[in-house]
Amino acid sequence: MKRNDARSLPPAAQEDIRRKAVRAVREGRTQVEVARLFGVTRQAVGKWVKADREGGSGQLKARKRGRPKGRSLQAWQAAQTVRAVVNRRPEQLKLPFYLWTREGVAQLIRERFDISLSVWTVGRYLRDWGLTPQKPVRRAFEQNPKAVRRWLEEEYPAIRRAARRQKAEIYWGDEMGMRSDHQSGTTYGRKGQTPVTSGTGQRFRCNMISAITNRGKLYFMVYRHGFSAPVFIDFLNRLIRQVKRKIFLIIDGHPAHRSRKVKTWGKKHSKRIRMFLLPGYSPELNPDEVLNQDVKSNAVGRKRPRDREELIRNVRGYLRSRQKRPSLVKRYFQEERVCYAAL
Repeated sequence: MKRNDARSLPPAAQEDIRRKAVRAVREGRTQVEVARLFGVTRQAVGKWVKADREGGSGQLKARKRGRPKGRSLQAWQAAQTVRAVVNRRPEQLKLPFYLWTREGVAQLIRERFDISLSVWTVGRYLRDWGLTPQKPVRRAFEQNPKAVRRWLEEEYPAIRRAARRQKAEIYWGDEMGMRSDHQSGTTYGRKGQTPVTSGTGQRFRCNMISAITNRGKLYFMVYRHGFSAPVFIDFLNRLIRQVKRKIFLIIDGHPAHRSRKVKTWGKKHSKRIRMFLLPGYSPELNPDEVLNQDVKSNAVGRKRPRDREELIRNVRGYLRSRQKRPSLVKRYFQEERVCYAAL
């Protein structure tokens, strides 16, 4: 016959069992007998007896079960917390951490409102407020917000209008270095046992420079040595040979881009190409950075080249496959940070 579980009884009935069990032990019955009599475990009887002995019969009273109802934060307190998390970084509020975590939000609430909440309660709050854990975009302290706003509202629209008048194509250019030990992605394995992948212990690298348009065109150059003004000029020479229309090239303020050699070259070829600089410390404004991340994650991070030549072949092969699919290049301009350049 199936034995009834006392845990399924109402709180009042459970309290009655606890009191009767303790009374039976006091009258001389053993805890084993009492447990068998009331259909509970001996450990439960022992816990009740100990609670009654140390705290009195009040410790046997029925308590409300389940998650506590109601909120610990009032509406105005919740609103202040959301504004702080969305609009401020922890260091701006003089909090000793870098990212907003459940523990961090709990500390913010404790310091502002003198209310202590568990990380689970804070997690429920964050979910109810529509806040989810996300990988943040890194932005340099040196970035000038006014310069970024001026670029988005004035400078780039002017470049776009000039390109239409002169029937030029707007290209976005950038450079990137790649190392053989870069890794991205995850692999499955047994819980608690970190999987092991094989690869060469040697470290080698190569570099690439590329230029893309919002119409899906992609040009690139992969090279072994470091980036310099002569390397950049070599790429520019290739670019004006391959592109028949006038080029408006938007690049960042790398020293090689602003070097005397590049300026001299630019004046000599001013009928074929014109270069514009992005605001300082603002790589997130450049769609070519999305291509860089794609290459680093898929052509480098998911493969294990044995030497530099294989690394270069992997990168070139991946970029050529992207050249043949302009629709994929166009998607780089759909990212939220650079969608302004899709027009």
